[in-house]
Amino acid sequence: MMGGMSRWSPNARGRLEQAAYELFRDRGYERTTVADIAKQAGLTERTFFRHYADKREVLFGGAVSLQDELLRALNDAPPTLPTIEAVRIAVEAAMRLFHGRRALARERQRIIAANADLQERELIKRATLTAALAHALQKRGVPESSANLAADMGIGVFYVGFVQWLNDPAERELVEIVHDGFDQLKLVASGT
Repeated sequence: MMGGMSRWSPNARGRLEQAAYELFRDRGYERTTVADIAKQAGLTERTFFRHYADKREVLFGGAVSLQDELLRALNDAPPTLPTIEAVRIAVEAAMRLFHGRRALARERQRIIAANADLQERELIKRATLTAALAHALQKRGVPESSANLAADMGIGVFYVGFVQWLNDPAERELVEIVHDGFDQLKLVASGT
C-alpha cells in the first residue's frame, strides 16, 4: 500500500470508468478532475494515466475496440459479397460490443450532449471510423469514391440506429436495430 491506495488493483480500468461516470453525472464533466476520478476509484493518478490519456478518453476509450472489430469483421467477410453487404456484416459485428451496455451508453450520451468539446470529439470519432472503413474497403478492391460512400452510409446507419437503441421502448438489441436500418437503406436506395 502507498498512501492508502493499492499499488496494484484488479479491474482498475473498470473502476476508473465507473468512478468517472459517477462524478461526471454528479458534478458535471467540466468540474471533475483526473485526481477526483482516481480518488473515487481508490487509485492513484498515475494509475489513471496508465489507462487513459485524459478524462475525455474515459468516454472515448472504446473507439479503438469498435474500429478493430469493424475492420476484423470486414476482413473476414467473403470477398465476393456486394460492398454494402460486407459493410452490413462489419457494422453488425461491431454492434455486438454494445450488448449489455445500454445504461452506460445512455449516460455517456447525456454527458457528451451537455459539452461542446465532447460533441466535437464524438464527430472526430465518427469521421475516424468512416475513414478506416473506407480504407479497408479500398483494400478489398472497391474504388475510392464507392468505398467512401459505402463507409459513410454504413457508419450513418450505425449512428442513426444507436440513437434509436438508446430510446427503444422495446429494448431491442442494437444489432437488430442496425440490421433493420440497412434494410431501410436498401428501400431508400431502390426508391421504395
